[in-house]
Parts: sequence; C-alpha cells; structure tokens
Amino acid sequence: MNDSGSAVHALLDAAVADAPDAPAVRDRVGRWTYAELAAWSHAVETVLARRGVRRGDRVVVQLPTDRALVALFHGTSRRGAVFVPINPAMKRFHFDSVVANADPVLVLRPDEFGPLWTEVEQAHADGERAAATAVEPDDIAVLVYTSGSTAAPKGVIGPHRQVTFASRAIQQVLGYRRDDVVFCRFPMSWDYGLYKVLLATLGRSEIVLADAESDLRLLRRMREVGATVVPIVPSLASMIATLAERDAGPAAPVRLFTNTGAALPDSTISKLREAFPGVRVVRQFGQTECKRITVMPPEQDRDRPGSSGLPLPGTSVHILAADGTALPAGEIGEIVAAGPHVMPGYWRAPELSARAFRRDETTGQLRLHTGDYGRLDEDGYLYFEGRRDDMFKRKGIRMSTVEIEAAAMDIPGVRAAGAIPPSDTRDLALCVESDLPPTTVLKELAKRLEPQKVPALCHVVDEFPLTAHGKNATKELALLVEGVAK
Repeated sequence: MNDSGSAVHALLDAAVADAPDAPAVRDRVGRWTYAELAAWSHAVETVLARRGVRRGDRVVVQLPTDRALVALFHGTSRRGAVFVPINPAMKRFHFDSVVANADPVLVLRPDEFGPLWTEVEQAHADGERAAATAVEPDDIAVLVYTSGSTAAPKGVIGPHRQVTFASRAIQQVLGYRRDDVVFCRFPMSWDYGLYKVLLATLGRSEIVLADAESDLRLLRRMREVGATVVPIVPSLASMIATLAERDAGPAAPVRLFTNTGAALPDSTISKLREAFPGVRVVRQFGQTECKRITVMPPEQDRDRPGSSGLPLPGTSVHILAADGTALPAGEIGEIVAAGPHVMPGYWRAPELSARAFRRDETTGQLRLHTGDYGRLDEDGYLYFEGRRDDMFKRKGIRMSTVEIEAAAMDIPGVRAAGAIPPSDTRDLALCVESDLPPTTVLKELAKRLEPQKVPALCHVVDEFPLTAHGKNATKELALLVEGVAK
C-alpha cells in the first residue's frame, strides 16, 4: 500500500506519475492510457464546475459502463462531488426513489449525457483545467445503491478514506500486476465492478470493460484482449465453464478468477481449472457496506474447502452470539466486520444505519453487523453459513439454504439452484435450471444430504431468475415455487 493520498482520483494520479503510457482502460470502441484517462477526467471536472457542481453535490449517472463513465467517476471525484452510479437496467419505479433519496444536482442518463460529453470533448481539446477542489478523506466519494431486505434501494455511503483503504487492502492480497488485463463483465453501478477499476489502477493494470459483450463471444473476446484476471459470480463462472467445454480454441491466459456473490460449486471450480491450466480460483466474501470482508490468498486457493479466506489486512472479523458475546472458533454466529473499511452508514437512513453499523461498547470502534452467519476456524479463516433468512429449522434440524444449493449444484446436469425455506403454506422447496426431471434431482440430493434436508418439492425451469448482479432472485424463485405448490 505505497500510494499516497486518500482521494479516489489520487490513485489515478499516482498511476500517471508511475506509468503514464501504460494502457489503463479499454471498451468496445477504444483504449486510453493512464495519462489519457487523467486528461479526460480533468475535462469532466472542468465541465462539472462550469455547470455549477460543487463539493458534496450528488451526481446521479445511469449510463453504460465504458471509458467515458470511468472518466466521469474520476472527474466527479476531482470536483469533490459524489458519484452515484445506477444500473442501466433499474426500472423507473426504483430509479425515482433513488433520485428522491440522493437529491442530486445533476442527473445523467443517455439523453442528458450526450450534450455534456460534447462539452467534455471541447474542454479536452482545449486543455482546460478547473481550479482544484480540496477533497478531504472523510468527504463522500460514492453512493452505491443496493437492494436487499428493504423495498427501496438504500445508498451505502462510501467516503474517500474507506474506499481507498479497501482498494489498497484488497490489492495487497490479490496482487494485480502491470502485465495484467482485467476482464470485467460487471457494471460500475455494482461495487464489484466499481472497485475493479480502482484495483486495476493500483496494479497499473489494464481493465477491459466487457459489460456489453455478447455471451456467445465471451471466450473469443477474452482471448483477443489477453485476459489474465476475470472477476466472476457463480452464474458467469458456470457460463464460462460451459462455453469452454464446447470451445476448440486456445484458452485465454487467465491466471486468476475472483469470485463473490455466492459460493462456487466444486464442479464449476474443477471445470475452470481444467479449461484454464494453472489458474487460481479465489474465494471471497463481502458486502458493499465494507466492500470486502475476507479473501482466500491466491496461493491457498486449493486449501480449506468451503472457506472464504482471511480478513483484509488491517481489519478483523468477529463471530457473535445473539446477545453480542464473542463465540469461540467453530461455533456459528453473526459475522461482524471491523476496521477502516467499514462505511459510516446508509445515506439519509438513520434507522437502517443504526441496525447495521454499531459502535463497540468497549473500544468505540464502528462495526458492521452483516446479518450473515458463519464460523471461524482456529486459524481465523471464515466459513459462510448463510443469511438469517437462509437459516431455518425443519424436522427438528437447523439447516441453511446454502448447503442445500451446494449439494444440488454438485449434481451433474444442474446448472443453477435455489432453495426456498418452508413457509406456513408449503414445505422446503428447490428450484433448479436443468434438463433432468425433478424426481432425479431429488433422488440425487438424497445421496448427498440427510433426509431432513432433502426438499419436498423440486421445480425445474428453462432459465433461472437472477438479479442484475448475477445472484439468485429469491423473491422470483419463491413465486415460481408457490405457483407449482398450489
């Protein structure tokens, strides 16, 4: 963690000082070096200043993830304003609630962005520079709106201090390199995609923004750009593994897959290793509220099956009982994260913030109560067991949807799986994407799980419902199962 400066744009400036001509960011249209990206970000800053955007103002953007969006991110940071990226797929109902909550001075959707970018191009051509804004470490850099248990998206506050600390801590573990090409399929509206831009900057690596790439061209594009680092979630990993089985071309030079969102099935990990010889498949666990909680060191990717790794350098993980007391190694409790990566709360949501972000009564340190459950082993490695809603009792046995889904994904021919806990009107159910009949899936599950953990109902779908971030769409799954059970 050698870069000085806690502002987000300071990470870019350090890269320019160190490697100005190194490729920084590429999309389907072209590529910029670090020096070029910085110049474009200064042009953005100039135009934002001209439009009256000031320090602390919110700038909402609902745009595709491309080079211009990266420049807008850094230019907003230079201005001392708050970057608020919204997924282009977000519907008007939720978008309106975000805008009402963020109270922005500027909203940029494709229609509004065109005229602004024309101004940016002119400012860039003229070499204009706005007077520098003093940006403090505790100023807010980003608001990342995330869904979850609330009806409306909630904005996680990301100050410069926490965002840059988390980025440097993750980079310390993953070790992005100057010769790396980071192939990122995720939008900057999701913190997974946003932080990949910062991690690539810290590594002086090139990031390829591939959010708009066709699924069918995925492997070919990875080969074309020479992808060496590929962030994944289970659905993307499964797609890559399936495509690789059918593809006769040479493998892209991937050295690192980094997973988040949910645990990768062992069968998918095996397929990735077979398709990309020598690759490391890194397990991670985190929440937007502190970015990343644990990472399995890449050199240990085959060790401790089921573990998501160690806490980030300079942070800690605690496992607490319901009464708040610390539990010993091996016992399951709530996962609580502490350290400089913990964000200060949710934007304009004090009650929600008070539940998730709490001060330790002894030290006064702010800690994130994740609502997730897990255990630590004797060496401090974390094992995720599920969320509150994932854990339930059935036939006298406590269990989690996580272990049921993992067993289902172990069945050859099952491409996706989601377990739905029992309700007042139906028993434990399972939804899978597969060509297998439901009875076969349940018989195979009975070989892998105790009888109490085998669902009473299995529903097979042609296309599995996922969120915009590639996670199981639990509400949609429940509705599908409810329809079958009636």
